[in-house]
Amino acid sequence: MQQAVWGLPQAGILANKLLRKRLLPHGYYKCKHTPGLWRHLTRPISFTLVVDDFGVKYVGKEHVDHLIKCIKEKYELTEDWSGDLYCGIKLLWNYEDRTLDISMPGYIKKLLQKYNHKMPNKPQHCPYTPAPKQYGAEAQAPLPMDISPKLSDEEIKEIQRVVGSILYYARAVDITVLMALSSIAIEQTRGTTNTMAKAKQLLDYLATHPDATIRFRASDMVLNVHSDASYLSEAKARSRACGHFFMEWSPKDGDPIKLNGAFFTLCTILRFVVASAAEAELGALFLNCKEGIIFRLTLEELGHPQPRTPVHCDNATTVGIANNTVKRQRSRSMEMRYFWVGDKVAQDAYEFKWHPGQENLADYQSKHHIGAHHTAVRPWYLHEQNSVRELPRACKPSTLKGCVGTLKDGYVRNVPLPRAPRIQSANHMTSKKQVTIDSQDTCYLQVPRVPTWSDLTRSLLGFGRITPLPFSPVWLM
Repeated sequence: MQQAVWGLPQAGILANKLLRKRLLPHGYYKCKHTPGLWRHLTRPISFTLVVDDFGVKYVGKEHVDHLIKCIKEKYELTEDWSGDLYCGIKLLWNYEDRTLDISMPGYIKKLLQKYNHKMPNKPQHCPYTPAPKQYGAEAQAPLPMDISPKLSDEEIKEIQRVVGSILYYARAVDITVLMALSSIAIEQTRGTTNTMAKAKQLLDYLATHPDATIRFRASDMVLNVHSDASYLSEAKARSRACGHFFMEWSPKDGDPIKLNGAFFTLCTILRFVVASAAEAELGALFLNCKEGIIFRLTLEELGHPQPRTPVHCDNATTVGIANNTVKRQRSRSMEMRYFWVGDKVAQDAYEFKWHPGQENLADYQSKHHIGAHHTAVRPWYLHEQNSVRELPRACKPSTLKGCVGTLKDGYVRNVPLPRAPRIQSANHMTSKKQVTIDSQDTCYLQVPRVPTWSDLTRSLLGFGRITPLPFSPVWLM
């Protein structure tokens, strides 16, 4: 095909079929399950094709030269051996440290100029304001309906343009705004003045944090999945399902979780109104495992055979239902298709295990948070100066129950994920020196003992040496 017909819907598929026909005699074929992925019958080379962009992985320059020669027989092409830009994403390769940083520098700046959005007077660290916290019986009450004035058709289209412009950026490099985007997208067709205020707040957040970066590290290419759900966290008594997908080693109980950049984050709303938190967690497990089956096929076609995929879940009832280790007496009211996950366990495709919710990486995308929490957990999901390599294992919820004490490894009671400080107070006693955290696997300050009330009274009365008050580290974000 030498020329394309403008506006012809079939132009893309016709060009793709022609390319397949021309490359097949040279040994290149299109993979069966992964659209856009190509391999060679005998050569150690594979490539992805998105519209007219080739991303090539090869071992030996002679093999990529063979591919270029085959394409040049019928097409004109340009070569970029640095491989620093693909599909609008900036790629920074470090072959010595075996890392890859992806980002989209300048994208948010152009987006703000496009919508004439000015920088906020104060830094905005919260992309979406959470609903007021409720206690007791009101904690699981449905969210109230929005009764603010409705927007005009043009204002609704403006919100839709903003959401569409940010969506690719969020999926590619900044997963911290996916939850806000999802909530705004639900309201956009019936937008109100509150919806417009939420969209402006999201732009303020992006203006404060314009250039997000995700770092990928070399690993054993074993798919890891963290699954979580939030019960009745959306309007009309709906629940939200979330999943965190990353490539790592096979996790071992008791050992820290080796972190890697997330290549996919599920953030959606369950289609059915569920009757319990366990059913919501089972629905989230079902959706994450459906996505995981696709990724398992892609990894196998890339040459990375997968063991049983470890799935991290923080609901013991859901894990028992999936592993068929509990008596399912009242589960008959749950959605029938959710029990598909039990079949995948029997087929050795997945391995479900319960772990405390504090170390569940999918918890962050399952609900809205205040700005302080967003600031505290950004190093766990994006590459920043104070990002660490490992996530310590959390204690069981029953640890220190009813007692005064401090959890280890930077965890705070009833707060997901430990704190990852950039600078913290180093000496518990009398010194006020500041210690800058270096790039280490872990960077937590151990508390040798929590001072008691008797220590305080002794210090006030002048007996013995001065004892400090119970402290909390000073996190300077």
